[in-house]
Amino acid sequence: MDDVIDHSAIEAVYRREAARVLATLVRLVGDFELAEEGAQDAYEAALAHWPRGGFPSNPRAWLVNTGRHKAIDRIRRRIALRGKLKVLGAEAEIGNEPDVLSDDIEDDQLRLIFTCCHPALALEKRVALTLRVVCGLSTRAIANIFLVAEETMAQRLLRAKAKIREAGIPYEVPERERLAERLAGVLAVAYLVFTEGYAPSLGDAVTRPDLCAEAIRLVRLLDRLLPDQLEVAGLLALMLLNTARLGGRSDAAGELLLLEEQDRSGWDRAMITEGKALVERALSQPGRIGPYGVQGAIAALHADAPDFDHTDWPQIAGLYQVLLRLSPSPIVELNAAAALSMVEGPARALQLVDTLAAAGALEKYWPFHAARADLLGRLGRPVEALTAYRRALPLVRLEAERRLLMRRMQGEPPTRAGKPMVV
Repeated sequence: MDDVIDHSAIEAVYRREAARVLATLVRLVGDFELAEEGAQDAYEAALAHWPRGGFPSNPRAWLVNTGRHKAIDRIRRRIALRGKLKVLGAEAEIGNEPDVLSDDIEDDQLRLIFTCCHPALALEKRVALTLRVVCGLSTRAIANIFLVAEETMAQRLLRAKAKIREAGIPYEVPERERLAERLAGVLAVAYLVFTEGYAPSLGDAVTRPDLCAEAIRLVRLLDRLLPDQLEVAGLLALMLLNTARLGGRSDAAGELLLLEEQDRSGWDRAMITEGKALVERALSQPGRIGPYGVQGAIAALHADAPDFDHTDWPQIAGLYQVLLRLSPSPIVELNAAAALSMVEGPARALQLVDTLAAAGALEKYWPFHAARADLLGRLGRPVEALTAYRRALPLVRLEAERRLLMRRMQGEPPTRAGKPMVV
């Protein structure tokens, strides 16, 4: 063991293990708040003990067992809760988790996701609670995802936890015949976790591969459990196909790269092959095609193209029309307009985008203003394009995104080859 371990190294270990530690503690103590307190106490204990004694052989097991004992200590201090001691008395059985789980899903994180996604909770609360408790996203990051104030999101999370406690929602995976009613929420959670990894809403990193990998891991578990659910295959395909080009989204200096600028030779071809096979499965039954399967098909067309200019834009534009029928939203409309601009030109796309502008639904969404600026530039209207870019800048949260917009504003001509700004 190392004689000296600094706090940043311990923090890195805890950040990697925190979500699984918390999930197991929830199973052991049966209470969200108590589990969170135990996990925090375990982290503080690690900061105190590991610099002197070195990393334990199994940090996750150490954190879980320490968190469990800390939870017991807290209960002993709460006389009214003494009855829980019997529940907490057994030793935590923590070892190496298997990659493939049995049908009853012996995976605490997946079990916790299904608990958070109980139908007694509104869908938005299911997603927010799971992002916070299972995946470890901050309240601020989740608030940004949902475009609400941090305080508002904090109150929603408190109410969701209270609902689980008051309704006596069990910490379990439902029987197979009842899985479908919770699947939409679980998939929504995994999708948003992946999105936060692919395009973080906070921080300095251009991408967070750890979150992408965690989302993929959870969806792989679902796919093994429910191989007949085509939307699970579709979501897994979408994640793999986008992850395959994750490294190309920025250069060595950390600058965000547009799709047309990315070096496709570095894309993970094995991952693309797996993703394309999953797309075929997701689209194998025409009457059961869902939004994730369609998005996976769009990602497959991007991954298949030898370069930006030879992308099958007509087919992509057609798939976006299918997606609009299956899952209409302003963001899908915006993406559909961007694809259509490559087929029918920027003038028609700008009409659609201006219709969205009149509705006001995307006024605080910076890619909307950037896309509009791009279309205006391609139409030879630079003054209006500059105004649109200036509306986008205050809405950007990542410095890399800000620098990308500044490059577009300060001399990178958006009219070249009529290409949309696709990241």
